[in-house]
Amino acid sequence: MDTKTRNLPGRVRLAAAAGAAALTLTASLATPLDPAPQQARAADDGRKVLTVAVAQSVDSLSPFLAVRLLSTSIHRLTYEYLTNYDPEDNHVVPGLATKWRSSPDKLTWTYTIRSDSRWSDGKRATAEDAAWTFNKMMTDEGAATANGSFVANFREVTAPSPTELVIELKKPQATMTALDVPIVPRHVWEKVGDFSKFNNDKSFPVVGNGPFVLTGYKPDSYVRLKANKDFWRGAPKFDELVFRYYKDQDAAVSALRKGEVSFVAGSPSLTPAQAASLKGEKNIRVNDAPGRRFYALATNPGARAKNGQRFGDGHPSLLDQRVRRALFMAVDRETIVDKVFQGHAVEGQGYIPPRFSQYFWKPSPGQELAYDPAKAEQLLDQAGYRKNGDGKRVGKDGRPITYRVLCHATDPNDKAVGKYLQEWWGRLGIGVTLTCLDNVTDPWLAGKYDLAFDGWSVNPDPDFVLSIHTCAALPATPKDTGATDNFICDKRYDELYARQLAEYDPAARAAIVRRMESRLYDLGYMNVMAYPNAVEAYRTDQIESITTMPAKAGNIYGQDGYWSWWSAVPADSDAASDGSSSTGVVIGIVAGAVVLAGIGAFVAMRRRATAEDRE
Repeated sequence: MDTKTRNLPGRVRLAAAAGAAALTLTASLATPLDPAPQQARAADDGRKVLTVAVAQSVDSLSPFLAVRLLSTSIHRLTYEYLTNYDPEDNHVVPGLATKWRSSPDKLTWTYTIRSDSRWSDGKRATAEDAAWTFNKMMTDEGAATANGSFVANFREVTAPSPTELVIELKKPQATMTALDVPIVPRHVWEKVGDFSKFNNDKSFPVVGNGPFVLTGYKPDSYVRLKANKDFWRGAPKFDELVFRYYKDQDAAVSALRKGEVSFVAGSPSLTPAQAASLKGEKNIRVNDAPGRRFYALATNPGARAKNGQRFGDGHPSLLDQRVRRALFMAVDRETIVDKVFQGHAVEGQGYIPPRFSQYFWKPSPGQELAYDPAKAEQLLDQAGYRKNGDGKRVGKDGRPITYRVLCHATDPNDKAVGKYLQEWWGRLGIGVTLTCLDNVTDPWLAGKYDLAFDGWSVNPDPDFVLSIHTCAALPATPKDTGATDNFICDKRYDELYARQLAEYDPAARAAIVRRMESRLYDLGYMNVMAYPNAVEAYRTDQIESITTMPAKAGNIYGQDGYWSWWSAVPADSDAASDGSSSTGVVIGIVAGAVVLAGIGAFVAMRRRATAEDRE
């Protein structure tokens, strides 16, 4: 989402992974339904407006609930986190905290909060705001909906002074420099009643301390932000930033050609045909870089709550590991990469993309569920799901098996792969019904699906995407919502998760994470089919420079931070640089401020590993 391509309120990370973006310089808030969209240009009063056209709707503007990529990206723009990731190579850099240290026993962390960050209403941002944010998540289940896994191990959080934050842990926690939690202003949020229902979308402007201030919102239409001229890192180059909803990706690409759109990222990437059609066009540049996402099929393992109650209507045959393995052995990943992504991806293996080399894992030859339709047939026979006289596999109830597969109506990849599934699984005697929806949230939360297209954007620290498969992420009851991706709950996996969270040695922790990936693979609830590239295009006559992350072969939309939109320089601006990226400006600002007393080796190893991820 964000790193999280996360979802509301914790189970629809699918939608986040399918988050699409395109970006436009426009003078109005016209939606694609407007009869005469305006040419991308500065506003009449001279303001420079950058509009990002998105194919994903906002799930919530509350940072306590939001999990979709679009929503969490907006929160990165409007609220500071304690730390950030350097756009050059993903190493940890200061955010709201300027430095930090751990006690010798690694159970107490002390952060120095900067004194030059102010909320947009003029009040100073302090350690008390951070302490209140974490304490609210620790004591209010509604406030813990999106990011509760980060504070589950916290014992106590205090603010001895405006510039000192102290977090005491129950046991060591390796993610203390990667707490991807927006810090909110206490004097505003302490007035909220029910955090599980408050969406932060009725009163504007929204008080924040990030590079932009949220000033307006209309569901499935637009989100408007203005530059925070008092942002401690420096004001953005554009005066306004608008995220505008596009349901039709071809319309967004067409707008790019007309100059109505400055940047298109697709849903979540441009299709190969769209990218090919844009290459070579005047004033248009296509960015094709290894992405931080995985693209997967998830099975419904039997939706359940922490209280043990099961719900939903997932097909009972999917509870059999042999059936799940058979389905995945009938999926030809090479064809998906070659025919659907047309080479703009690499074949999927483990849960974490190869961009994060220290955590990347792939199955051994004997473990791999390679494409083998004949073996798949045998497994189905062994499981007792044999073909009838019509060649259809029959369930225990005597009825032919047909699986419902949730897909995103805005993602052409889902539909294309879905057609292959109908063909491949049809040969096994299994029917496939594609259920392509604009909003997959409701059936996902209710457990009313058999399989679903799933995917996440992985952060430099993978803890969050690992946490969503723990038993602790399940909803408390069927009526509640949790942080789970697709209801996986496995004791052995949970034990490994706890071990990696407490392991400070980077090499040892990475080894445990790879064991977790191996366990997920063997369980067979997730089939990672591909690691898609980030395929984007923008107009060079409207955007002079913009930061990619990482600096070499990196993405622009959906970054681990606010770097792209904060750094974007208008082509006609006096601030325009002579390069294609403004990464150098960012690096110059953030260099040299990190202090990790007691675990310097952790950061050093992390920095080297992430530098090697650049492909």
